[in-house]
Amino acid sequence: MSTIIAETALRELVNTWMGQGKHVAGPTEVRDDVVLYQWLSRAEDLRIGGSPRPRNSIKEFVFPRHEKLYGYKLEGRKIELVETPLPETEQIVIAARPCDAAALPILDQVMNWDYRDVFYNRRRNLTTVVTLACQDHDAHCFCTAVGSGPDDERGSDAMLFNLGDGTYEVRCLTDKGKALFAGALQPSERVGEVGPGPEIRLDLDSIREFLNNEFQSPQWAAMTMRCIGCGACAYECPTCHCFDIADEKVGNTGARVRNWDTCQFAIFTAHASGHNPRSVQSQRQRQRIYHKFEVYPAKFGETLCTGCGNCSRVCPMGLGVLPVLVAMQGVEQVEPSEYV
Repeated sequence: MSTIIAETALRELVNTWMGQGKHVAGPTEVRDDVVLYQWLSRAEDLRIGGSPRPRNSIKEFVFPRHEKLYGYKLEGRKIELVETPLPETEQIVIAARPCDAAALPILDQVMNWDYRDVFYNRRRNLTTVVTLACQDHDAHCFCTAVGSGPDDERGSDAMLFNLGDGTYEVRCLTDKGKALFAGALQPSERVGEVGPGPEIRLDLDSIREFLNNEFQSPQWAAMTMRCIGCGACAYECPTCHCFDIADEKVGNTGARVRNWDTCQFAIFTAHASGHNPRSVQSQRQRQRIYHKFEVYPAKFGETLCTGCGNCSRVCPMGLGVLPVLVAMQGVEQVEPSEYV
């Protein structure tokens, strides 16, 4: 026995959640063929049909691009610190891709490794994630190669399966998911299905062998020479989590803030002396791949990548993780046009 909900009822439920004071985010078409996860002001703006592929990720709802850690006031030589209150509003992310939600347990480990990040954890506790199982995929998708799939349940509190006639099977996976849909579902004998997902084009064992033996290989420059260092790949990646901390001051008041950063920026590893141990872009691309497929797995036991394909979708040069990994396996370099 399964449980289902009609799309009309689901949209009414979204409006109900917002009426209760909850913040709700989901895929929204901002212009032709451009979909982003954004806060919703009305359920009609939710893009849920098919398998929407937002260009950004849902990490920004638990790990904002810009975040105030605390404020301060200056009076002569005296400094008064002003605490930033923790978030209090419940938030719901609906129709997220499974590969986006699967990143959240990965980020949980980073944010609770040697220090428990109170801001991140508060947002995570306030957030309920409803995913939409993928019905199709494109050339950028490679979730199956990194142990995921079109109905990966990691990070999801509930999952929707499109039944194709304006109704969805709803699988409540956690207590949060059950509470969210309590009283809104109808029993049914219908069960949602998904396809096998993208063909596996990567062999992680051969990739790890390359990483273990070819750190100084000239192939890194050949594989990544078209990277322009814009950082779009990291900003739209569900699992990239580098940040910088800076003071922003106006007059006698200011704040210590956390901003997203990326190893793809030239200044990321620049020393005060002027020396930069990663002075060329191929070294920075190499760092990103090593972090995802060697450093993070050695530390936490899983890959720092969910195979979402966001990086190659947004890359103006048609690069991203997948083309680099394909080339790393000894396969002929993939042309940018295949991924653009």
